[in-house]
Amino acid sequence: MKQQPLRDSLRRGFGDLLVAALGLVLIQAAQSQPSPTWSGQVVDAQSGQPIAHAIVQAAEQSVRTDAQGRFVWSASSRPPRWSVRACGYSRLNDAQASAGPTTLSLHPIRPKALYLSVFGIGSRPLRESALKLAATTEINALVIDVKDDRGLVPHRSASVAASGLGPQKPITVADMPTLVRQLKAQGLYLIARVVVFKDNQWASAHPQWAVHRADGSLWRDGEDVAWIDPFQQAAWDRSLAIAEEAAQMGFDEVQFDYIRFPDATGLVFSEPATEPRRVATINAFLDAARQRLARYNVLIAADIFGYVAWNTNDTQIGQQLEAIAQHVDYLSPMLYPSGFTFGIPEHRNPVAEPYAIVEHTLKRAKQRTHGTPVCWRPWLQAFRDYGFDRRPFGELEIRAQIDAAESTDTHGWMLWNPRNHYDESGLKLEPSPSATQP
Repeated sequence: MKQQPLRDSLRRGFGDLLVAALGLVLIQAAQSQPSPTWSGQVVDAQSGQPIAHAIVQAAEQSVRTDAQGRFVWSASSRPPRWSVRACGYSRLNDAQASAGPTTLSLHPIRPKALYLSVFGIGSRPLRESALKLAATTEINALVIDVKDDRGLVPHRSASVAASGLGPQKPITVADMPTLVRQLKAQGLYLIARVVVFKDNQWASAHPQWAVHRADGSLWRDGEDVAWIDPFQQAAWDRSLAIAEEAAQMGFDEVQFDYIRFPDATGLVFSEPATEPRRVATINAFLDAARQRLARYNVLIAADIFGYVAWNTNDTQIGQQLEAIAQHVDYLSPMLYPSGFTFGIPEHRNPVAEPYAIVEHTLKRAKQRTHGTPVCWRPWLQAFRDYGFDRRPFGELEIRAQIDAAESTDTHGWMLWNPRNHYDESGLKLEPSPSATQP
């Protein structure tokens, strides 16, 4: 009578072993099966030529195309939906992978932009004047302040509201998302300018994160503006959050300005401000921005001093050319002749030679960054000289700079006038093709 339970127990034990062994075989078989692989090529929609270094994005993951524009994507489930971006091209969003290799076409663009400040974008006369130029000249893009060099934000911002800075004012644009949609409907390429470390509001509210003098007092620059210490990573989120809001609203690109240490001596930072530390910190911020903004498929740019193209060091501000070029899609040197106080080799009077200043600086910069995927789109001077003889910069000077930029095959250019006063001076009167439409 005792043998039957023993047989049952052995039978159950054998069955359990059989089930376990079968499960192990199934697991091993599943693991041995290759993950679904999707592949494709990114090409220029006009020429059909491959686009190297394009970024193909799905969710939080991304890959770059090789020299032939090809990429391979491994996925464990259904075909991914890709977003694609590359400097010099319009973005492609939500492209469906196919069973075979997928061809993804990007339309080339060459943004030719005007700058509008926090107050310029909110001023109907200034905004409409800029839009009139976009309709009648080669202008096809706008650079719009979404955080300026005093920390002002033109639109109602959830991140500003949550920052503890108190009521946000002034609000110069009542409904920025709607305005962005309207501007994009006109075919304009939109660049959100975010001033990073020059931030009077944030530094004044959080002096523990600010740049100080040797006596411990808050340091302010020549415009009486306090700065954030770039080493203080806890202070980065304000600029990153505002940049993310701009990406959510539909801006094509986020351009970081004052992405540097202040160019003054005798300042006190939270860490020793050696050149390697400065360079690493600026690049780390740009990496943090790329990671934060990747899901929105926006391009990232950085403004740099014109002399950064000529100096082999970091110009004492953390901007070392070969290093920073590895961390952005666009580099935008400020090539205002008035800003080249000491001239450049063989050109000692920059305002008298606007073409040479722009051309020679860009050639040098591009030579030094050859082999990197970075694109160049310079800032050009559209305001009266302030560094030499106070000459106006009009039709001849503006056109000379534009011609120099285009002769060096840049990916567009941008005109800067701090008062946002622009006219047809120096511009070609035939409208450019829409910047953002095929």
